[in-house]
Amino acid sequence: MCFCVFFLQVGYQTFISQCSLNGDGLVAVLRLLRLCFCRMIIFYIHVVRVLRLCRNAATRRENMADLRPRSHNNKRSRQRVCSLTGGVLQLTDLDDFITPSQECVKPVKVEKKQGKSVAKIQIEDDGSYVQVNQDGGKQKLEKAKITLNDCLACSGCITSAESVLITQQSHEELFKVLRNNKDNATEQKVVVVSVSPQSRASLAASYDLSSSEAGRRLTSFFKGLGVHHVFDTSYSRTFSLLESQREFVERFQRKEQDSKCLPMLTSACPGWICYAEKTHGEFVLPYISTTRSPQQMMGSLVKGYYAEQQGISPRQIYHVAVMPCFDKKLEASRSDFYLETAETREVDCVITSGEVQKMLEEKNVSLNDVEPAPLDTMFSSVSGDDFLNHAGSGSGGYLHHVFTYAAKQLFGEEVKELTYKTLRNKDFQEVTLEKDGKVLLCFASTYGFRNIQNLVQKLKRGKSPYDFVEVMACPSGCLNGGGQVKPRPGQNPKELLQKVEALYKSERPLSPEDDAQVAELYQIWLGSVGEERARELLHTQYHTVEKMTNGLAMKW
Repeated sequence: MCFCVFFLQVGYQTFISQCSLNGDGLVAVLRLLRLCFCRMIIFYIHVVRVLRLCRNAATRRENMADLRPRSHNNKRSRQRVCSLTGGVLQLTDLDDFITPSQECVKPVKVEKKQGKSVAKIQIEDDGSYVQVNQDGGKQKLEKAKITLNDCLACSGCITSAESVLITQQSHEELFKVLRNNKDNATEQKVVVVSVSPQSRASLAASYDLSSSEAGRRLTSFFKGLGVHHVFDTSYSRTFSLLESQREFVERFQRKEQDSKCLPMLTSACPGWICYAEKTHGEFVLPYISTTRSPQQMMGSLVKGYYAEQQGISPRQIYHVAVMPCFDKKLEASRSDFYLETAETREVDCVITSGEVQKMLEEKNVSLNDVEPAPLDTMFSSVSGDDFLNHAGSGSGGYLHHVFTYAAKQLFGEEVKELTYKTLRNKDFQEVTLEKDGKVLLCFASTYGFRNIQNLVQKLKRGKSPYDFVEVMACPSGCLNGGGQVKPRPGQNPKELLQKVEALYKSERPLSPEDDAQVAELYQIWLGSVGEERARELLHTQYHTVEKMTNGLAMKW
């Protein structure tokens, strides 16, 4: 390229010396042409460099494919794709979901060695990694393994459940436990599966069944594999809603004494919790509700009340949760939900709706062909032939139930229907309670990381008008979770989501306050509402994850 520029300059000087026209106009034109041509050459050089970098990055990703766990096919977490169209470099197919990096960025503990020698990492033809020293010697490197607890304690990325190697949180692990039960009758585990209503609706949409019919057939399928009991997490969600209602009223009543009581932010979404702990830490954590999510509420019920009723140790129970979200695997692995005395987790394994579909496929079974069976009623307020739901959003209805409860308890207002006002987009909505022109309560629902970031910035500027916010990391909420069943080839994702929403809302709603069995269990198991035992078993805490600043000692 330098030679071309030099040749152009020489040609320009020769042309001027031989040209009979010596006017300033011709000289100016030729200078302009030279300038334009030089800039074109520089632009071309930059484009070549960018393309070369893209090619090298693609090659590196291909070489690392064997060392990385395969990411689930999650359309809500799309790759950034580079394309060169019309001479313009563009980033395409972006959305607001913050995906994990191609490689885990958790810093490696570096052992300092004497001397100033520098080693390099080289990728061999077979895809293996070797350390090349200055003397030319090579040493093969072992693959790093990262546990879920490492992932939770790392501030390198925001949500990383879909790219972390998860061996204890998969349907293969469930199959392994069931096989062990058959092979070793003397040391059997009592296997309990808790199914979320969002997962039930997703599988129902995939197999063209009603939500309740899908639930009964799932019960039959799991019991055919050797599962002992199948429960519905709508029951545990009733506890979450009741505790959230009471917690909000308590916060609202002491807001004058504590500036960080409000807004109360929901805690059911583990992706949002990871983001808050790793990114905003001490600033945002006081605002987050301490009430457990329905998954972990069910974990407390199964390893606590159910174990007591069965007269067995919590360690003898293998508890599986079927959820619409991969991040629920991380939630189950939190140290806060580990029973030290029993040496067991409250939820041993989390599988997604998509993984249940994979289980069906691996067994060559269609859910349509499975004979229905009644739901187990240990944790159900109705007969085994019926399923219940809660009014409000597909993410649990926290805004709906807390709003109606607070309006009645704090202001004596009976709210029958909520009027939602869409703000920036459909994933950011607002509900207010007004009387005599005065706003008494202001609630919002915020879905997707783009809206979450806007919410946090408002909090930091002290400009948030809200008393309560239902926060979910996934756009459109839990019904659109990354673990839900994927659309079939040619199927419109939006139409599938609408179908899932319709099936989810088709089940009969029940107000948490009207659930007599839950009220009875409060008295039998927890003493009463607000007791220390209830706070211990139905609430949790959060932890700031410190930033890690040390880097890798080796260079690539």
